[in-house]
Amino acid sequence: MRRKKKSDIHIVENHEDETDALIDEVLKELREEDGVQEEIDEQVRKHRKSQKTKRIIAAVLIVVVVVAMVLVVNLRTYTTSRVSTTYEINAEGNVSYLEFGNGVLKYSKDGIALVNRKGDEEWNQPYQIKNPIVNMWQDEAAVVADKGGNTIMVMDKKGLKGEMQTALPVERVSVSSQGIVCAVLTTNASPKLVCYDAEGNVLVELTTSLSGTGYPMDVSLSEDGKMLLVSYLSVQKGQILTKVVYYSFDGTKEKSQDYEVTSDEYPGVVAASAYYMDADTSAVVTDNSLLIYKGAEKPKLSKNITINKKIKSAFHSDKYIGLVLKNEGKGGYELCLYNKSGKKILSEDFTGDYANVKISGSQVLMYDGKKCSVYTRNGIHKYQGEVDDVILEIFPTFGVNKYIVMSANGMEVVRFVK
Repeated sequence: MRRKKKSDIHIVENHEDETDALIDEVLKELREEDGVQEEIDEQVRKHRKSQKTKRIIAAVLIVVVVVAMVLVVNLRTYTTSRVSTTYEINAEGNVSYLEFGNGVLKYSKDGIALVNRKGDEEWNQPYQIKNPIVNMWQDEAAVVADKGGNTIMVMDKKGLKGEMQTALPVERVSVSSQGIVCAVLTTNASPKLVCYDAEGNVLVELTTSLSGTGYPMDVSLSEDGKMLLVSYLSVQKGQILTKVVYYSFDGTKEKSQDYEVTSDEYPGVVAASAYYMDADTSAVVTDNSLLIYKGAEKPKLSKNITINKKIKSAFHSDKYIGLVLKNEGKGGYELCLYNKSGKKILSEDFTGDYANVKISGSQVLMYDGKKCSVYTRNGIHKYQGEVDDVILEIFPTFGVNKYIVMSANGMEVVRFVK
């Protein structure tokens, strides 16, 4: 009995060995067959290539569809707005708004507050100012002053940074990113330029004279507060004269010395607007030219662009300089945009009058009452129409064709639609 079992087991093992050997022999013959293996490999390669091609085609189609959708959204001009969300704002009396950082500054004669994009106040600083004027250094600092009064307050993203009282009435103010302030103070004779640190300490005093320097039309501090740009207007021998002067307060000069490092004269023109764009670039807009200066320590004229049309308004950001020019003969206006090198990157004709023109990001927004017109820096006319309420401030927000509109009703998130 035991021998029989052993014999059976031995027979099964021989059968398995013979089967494996047969399979190996068949595979060996297939491999040795001329071109069979190569044909199999070629079919595998073709299959893989076909699958890869299909995936590439599918990806290209997806990209084409996405690009087409983006072009449809971005290239068309929208004419209707729809309110998607409204946030109530606690605003009493005559309230003004200015885009600031990721929110908006709300200010009036009773105080100033930073409101986020959900309508909530990040901070609120009360005061009593009869005629508030505001100047900002991009998204870093803001100064509010009482025009004709003596109060100046410096703000940043966290709230009150400093406060000062002037001995003379305030005419205009400029602020640096650190909160240094230059104030034009009026006197019975000629205005005085006084620079303060954020704590209210006097840093520099500059005396002007109508017969000498001229009247300061505009002032602008550099980002670090070490340079001051002033546009003066004077009369020399019966002719008006603009002086563009740069002062340096970097500490290398004694206060008894002249702080002046650059002074250029432009006969026969008025320069009502002068400003720093960044640490190295500043600009002056006269009634017939755009002057771009370069240099951090001793600015020099880099570009003198002649403007052959009447300038209706000028505006700027840290990247662009904008002009609205009056067309002669054909009517309407020309919207121009220049980069910091003085290259014209936008020229578009439009009709209609807009009291307010601004740049936000890469978009130019013009508005007056309820009507609004929006252009991109690439010349795309995104919107031409009205919104539901009188616009006090407007700027783009997150989302496709979404904008924040500040009005007497509060903060509204609107979407431009066809």
